[in-house]
Amino acid sequence: MRKNRNSFTGSIGFVLAAAGSAVGLGNIWRFPYLAARDGGGLFLVIYLILAVTFGFTLLLTEVAIGRNTKQSPLTAYGKLRPKWKGLGVIACIIPMMIMPYYCVIGGWVVKYFLAFLTGSGVQTATEGYFTDFITDTSTPIGMMIVFLFLTMVVVLGGVDKGIEKFSRIVMPLLVFLIIIISAFSLTISHTDDSGVVRTGMEGLKILFIPSAESLNFQSIYTTTMDAMGQLFYSLSVAMGIMIAYGSYMKDESNLPKSVGQIEIFDTAIAFLAGVMIIPAVYAFMGKEGMQSSGPGLMFVSLPKVFEAMGPIGNLIGCLFFAMVLFAATTSAVSILEAIVSSFIDKFHMERKQATLAEGLIALVLGIVVCLGYNKFYFEIKLPNGAVAQILDIMDYVSNNLLMPIVAVGTCILVGWILKPKYVEDEITKNGEKFARKGVYNVMIKYVAPIMLVVLFLKALGIV
Repeated sequence: MRKNRNSFTGSIGFVLAAAGSAVGLGNIWRFPYLAARDGGGLFLVIYLILAVTFGFTLLLTEVAIGRNTKQSPLTAYGKLRPKWKGLGVIACIIPMMIMPYYCVIGGWVVKYFLAFLTGSGVQTATEGYFTDFITDTSTPIGMMIVFLFLTMVVVLGGVDKGIEKFSRIVMPLLVFLIIIISAFSLTISHTDDSGVVRTGMEGLKILFIPSAESLNFQSIYTTTMDAMGQLFYSLSVAMGIMIAYGSYMKDESNLPKSVGQIEIFDTAIAFLAGVMIIPAVYAFMGKEGMQSSGPGLMFVSLPKVFEAMGPIGNLIGCLFFAMVLFAATTSAVSILEAIVSSFIDKFHMERKQATLAEGLIALVLGIVVCLGYNKFYFEIKLPNGAVAQILDIMDYVSNNLLMPIVAVGTCILVGWILKPKYVEDEITKNGEKFARKGVYNVMIKYVAPIMLVVLFLKALGIV
């Protein structure tokens, strides 16, 4: 352990930074789409159940490992058990794979934010705008570099003066913008060309009320798998981030309380993202408009919604993409920090050297991802049936394959080798109570590993 290891100044700093990591693009564009597609209320109920059991187990375990070892993901597993250091290598590879394409998508957000900020947001709603932008050979690279630079500046500032300070400023602004836009979304009423009137409140019902067709075994199974996959995005688990952030957590901080606050913060933001997006899209585009997922929802469907709002649409669009930019940056900072902390602990680099080294790697791979839509364009079919190009392949390998492997490995290591008492001792060493001890023990040893294996097999197209 390095004697001069940085740390968050307190529990609030840790919670805001960790919540900032959790609240990213996965919450903003993926959660609303899955909720609308998977039966609304059914998805929300299953997600909540998994959040307080499955998600809580993985999140608590990783933070506890980080705080106990005071090590980054690359070195923490090896410190626990030398034979398990390979799991740390995989846990470090994951953010290194995610960082380049996340910066590319972050660059897309920068582009749209600037368009709305300069009053030309209406152009983003024109047919083919998004496709023309991402297939351009230079502009996406420039936007990616801007986003990467912003992320590196924060990480270069260190844990307390960079990440924590940034999170303390940005997270309240992020929450404020989401609440404002969500409230506005519920007041929307729109009459289409055929005279049908749709309101935001009707769209809210689709989000919260389970659809009758979703109440069958196949739908419940699919929804459970989707909700479990979403938790990886939502809580930033199985990618080394929470181990890195946990290593900066002071020993006297209340660990279970902090993890519970992260859960509440993240789940609330995810729900608000649904309230913010689904009612507006439904009012202007009907149920058909809610079928778009990922980039299609954020960069194609929503600009059309903002255009249909009239003069106020450009303002709402500007606020929306400012909020998305905040969310994307806080997550990118955590992804970069997981890698930087690994370089520092493993190779004894200075923070500046480690940040610049990973920045260069992300830059080169980010350019490759950008060119994957033009110069390097190709398509292959993934085992799960999806048609993919470079960005999709990197996302599939990191999120669908490597992350479940790390999560299963962590469950086996803590649940069966170190035993759950390892985490219990870390939690209660300051006299705190472990309120969900029973749930945790069952989840870490039995339920979570089985669910993760099923999720992995599903990604391979086997089940």
